[in-house]
Amino acid sequence: MTNSKKKRPASPLVVEPQKRRLPVGLIVVVGVVVLAIVAAVGVDYWRKHSSVDVTSNGQTEPAVLTGPGTNGEGVKVGKDSATTNVDLFLDFRCPHCAEFEKETGPVLDQLVEDGTITLTYYPLKFVNPGASPRLANAFAAAAASGKALSYADEIYADFTKAWTEDQLIELGKKLGIDDAKFETAIKDNSYAGWLESINKTSNDRKVEGTPTVFVNDKMLQGDQLTVDGLKAAISGIS
Repeated sequence: MTNSKKKRPASPLVVEPQKRRLPVGLIVVVGVVVLAIVAAVGVDYWRKHSSVDVTSNGQTEPAVLTGPGTNGEGVKVGKDSATTNVDLFLDFRCPHCAEFEKETGPVLDQLVEDGTITLTYYPLKFVNPGASPRLANAFAAAAASGKALSYADEIYADFTKAWTEDQLIELGKKLGIDDAKFETAIKDNSYAGWLESINKTSNDRKVEGTPTVFVNDKMLQGDQLTVDGLKAAISGIS
């Protein structure tokens, strides 16, 4: 007779707990998602906090013939002697407008400078409900300080930037706007009422998208929104 206890046989009704292991594929997916979130946060931070650089230093700034604030009328720049006017309906958060500016902006700027055309900006605010109104209002504030063309050019020159209030104020300072009213106008959204009147004008003129361009009140077609198309339309009137 022995005192050692015999090991009882395992009951077939008792299941031994097993350690759960996450599938390798799931681990990889989770890792990718985490990295994507980190990257997105980093990009968003950069867009909102990156410094402002300007490219238009030394560029001739055309006179602002019609400033912001006149009900339904855009911001007109150029020389009074010009016989052709180009109306540009734009949204500063519209990628197509950014492409249009990149391709045709230098040509339009030159035509303004040499007195061939006046250029009238009609800033709209529907592409991005948060950013579009902020940028349109800041443009109006810059135009009131005589920096319409260069300010618009610079906003499009760095389309990836978030253009926060601080960045918009910094842009104005780097373009030489040394006026407390400018900063106040940005922070107080001072031109909101005027922008509503511009929106009404766009509806009255049957503007359905941006960019929309008129040459002496004649709306150009999409295939005319090129350097050659603009030159042909302008030379046909001038």
